[in-house]
Amino acid sequence: MKNISKSMKRVFYIMLLGSIFFRCADPKEKQNEKPNIVLIMGDDMGFSDIGCYGGEINTPNIDGLAKGGLKFTTFYNMAKCNPTRSTMLTGLYKGGNGAVHLAQLTKQAGYYNIMSGKEHFDKWVPDYCKAENVFDHSFYFWATTEYFLPPSGKFERPFYLEGKDIDAKDIEHEITPMYKTDFITDYALKWLDEAFGKEEPFFLYLPYHAAHYPLQARPEDIAKYRGKYRKGWDQLREERFERMQKLGVIPQNTKMSLPEKNLNTSRGPLVPSYTDYYPWDSMSEAQQDSLDLEMAVYAAIVDRMDQNIGRVLDKLRDNEKLENTIIMFLVDNGACPFYSNKIPDVQPGPADSYWSLRTSWANLSNAPFRQYKQAGHEGGSHTPFIVNWPGKIAPNSMTDQPGHVVDLAPTFLDILGINYPDSINGYATIPLHGSSLLPIFEGQQREEPDFFVSGFTERFRMFRSGDWKMVRVNEEPWELYDIKNDRTEMNDLSQQQSEKLTELEGKYQGVKKQIGLEE
Repeated sequence: MKNISKSMKRVFYIMLLGSIFFRCADPKEKQNEKPNIVLIMGDDMGFSDIGCYGGEINTPNIDGLAKGGLKFTTFYNMAKCNPTRSTMLTGLYKGGNGAVHLAQLTKQAGYYNIMSGKEHFDKWVPDYCKAENVFDHSFYFWATTEYFLPPSGKFERPFYLEGKDIDAKDIEHEITPMYKTDFITDYALKWLDEAFGKEEPFFLYLPYHAAHYPLQARPEDIAKYRGKYRKGWDQLREERFERMQKLGVIPQNTKMSLPEKNLNTSRGPLVPSYTDYYPWDSMSEAQQDSLDLEMAVYAAIVDRMDQNIGRVLDKLRDNEKLENTIIMFLVDNGACPFYSNKIPDVQPGPADSYWSLRTSWANLSNAPFRQYKQAGHEGGSHTPFIVNWPGKIAPNSMTDQPGHVVDLAPTFLDILGINYPDSINGYATIPLHGSSLLPIFEGQQREEPDFFVSGFTERFRMFRSGDWKMVRVNEEPWELYDIKNDRTEMNDLSQQQSEKLTELEGKYQGVKKQIGLEE
């Protein structure tokens, strides 16, 4: 190095030291790197539908997330599509201007935000929380729309790309005929490719519509399940119950709720063949075959969603992102037995069918619990919740600590390592109503929240505090349950424990004022 000037020597040594520092620092930087976050939501599915919670439906990708992560056995949503999304994405049971969307938190932390799927909010959610205002890319639809393109060539309700209506013919899709679950994923994968080229971490919100009505599925998926449901809802429900006990997702002392007490009385016009329970053996061969098809299509919808979750996992794995990504899966409410005020003539499956799942099949999906979508009873308000976080969450773990979708926002704050903002869009922020789940993720015991609220409006409200839960159906008197020892709400203690019920009612009235829940 005799002929090299002093300044050149200095540059050489700086570069050498820099490269050594980079190689030494890189592993540490990887450890401190913020995790990517993927939040996946199913729609109108029962607690026991997926395989790792006892179902016979083939869901290997969701089951794999559970095997590598954490399963909650007691987790609540808001029992219906719009209030669940409103509460989950803002951390508020009810709010207004001053609410903060999860994607606004991730954006504050430097994340790239992507959404593809269903958006459906309560009226109190501010416009600045809508998808096009919080995500870098968004493809979404509002509430119900078909899976296949209808024969008319137009979907019942519009789809939106980056906040603007998009014609059905312009929706990008890899498989023909186009199918909603598939093209929701197509957009997500396209934007993940873009996210991988950026330095910042990403947040992907993937709210599928499966398995909301109408019952439409690809023929090859239906074929997997055709004949599998000829056993009938009575036997299949018992089989799920036994698997759930073996898996530990329900306590051994749990009793199966009685199907005769789980009638659908909340929608009309009421059609007995849809709303009432009949023993399977009382059906004719032709009826059983038709009913087998109905549940086979439902299972096919769930199966197709799992296949698409597999596509997302493969994308993350192939791009070496899986090890630094938190993946969460849950559903917005229990299975739905409601039909659209008419019984369709076309059998379930194709694009011109608007069939719905009937009460007895929805009762199987919600096994072993009572009631359905909308209801604050466990069948309506209980969701599987799976969290997979490599290196942070112990594989194949399970917790019976209760949680709620309202807890996701404070959990995000902990994961992101940021403070809740003081203001948003010119408004003072509303304090969050939940508490972080991070201690549970880390294998610790968190301080249980003082209360949980669910059920669609006061008509179907539930209020849980500690081991006690009160709940009502169709504005009828409050029922009272010792939910720890009576998970399926079979023993109403409202008469025997009237003082406890009065105490809980008083507490609920105070909470309503505290969180602004008063109607």
